[in-house]
Amino acid sequence: MSTTFETRYASSPKAVKQYDTQQLRDEFLIPDLMQNGKIKWVYTHYDRYMAGGAVPTSDLKLQTIDSLKADYFLERRELGIINVGDAGSVSVDNETFKVNHKDALYIGKGAKNVIFKSDNVKNPAKFYMNSAPAHKAYPTKKTSLAEANKIELGTLETANHRTVSQMIIGDIITTCQLQMGMTELKTGSVWNTMPAHVHDRRMEIYFYLDVSEEQAVCHFMGQPQETRHIWIHNHQAVISPPWSIHSGSGTSNYTFIWGMAGENLNYNDMDVAKITDLR
Repeated sequence: MSTTFETRYASSPKAVKQYDTQQLRDEFLIPDLMQNGKIKWVYTHYDRYMAGGAVPTSDLKLQTIDSLKADYFLERRELGIINVGDAGSVSVDNETFKVNHKDALYIGKGAKNVIFKSDNVKNPAKFYMNSAPAHKAYPTKKTSLAEANKIELGTLETANHRTVSQMIIGDIITTCQLQMGMTELKTGSVWNTMPAHVHDRRMEIYFYLDVSEEQAVCHFMGQPQETRHIWIHNHQAVISPPWSIHSGSGTSNYTFIWGMAGENLNYNDMDVAKITDLR
């Protein structure tokens, strides 16, 4: 089959305190979203959020999965896509959108026929996808990295100088609850989302890219007073529950895509954990 999926159930912070390294990785790390010729989904029980990857070495059609109990994938959902591979395109009900490297595409509820294509199957597109339940249909819209709303944060002195590009959010693209964007670390900086924060009103998933083969990112999670870490490599993702911080430090600079959903669309809705209070 060209479409596969797995389910991740919600874990309480009390239970996670007892997890060893392998249990943490089994529950929260998504290591294998990008598989040639396939669409791979992880369906989470955090806000019914889904993370997926599509690598079209031939045309791939978005198909529903058993967990959705739906006639087609976007019957009750919305979809965000960011291409982390070479050039490709996405056809949405017979309208084709060119999606180049680091371009984003939002597809609203109700779209029935979605097909992923690569310009060159020997160097395929790699479509990273997030999906959340939707109550209303909003128009399909594309945005490039250049068109994103950009926020400069951090400093080189604190090793966290970074550019946040808001791509599927607010004034850029109207959604029901899905938000996505990209954060790029400047050369010489390695820390993301520091000071760390939690937001109990929504969950989040990080997808790491631009991590060279010999480098890695140490992703920090857990309650601020009870942190844990997971080592992550290129094109791997990690699930962040609403009660958990989500922060990372790389052995070199890198990029990550953040995606989130929940009851609040206010990007700045977060409860910051002071650096000196982390344990």
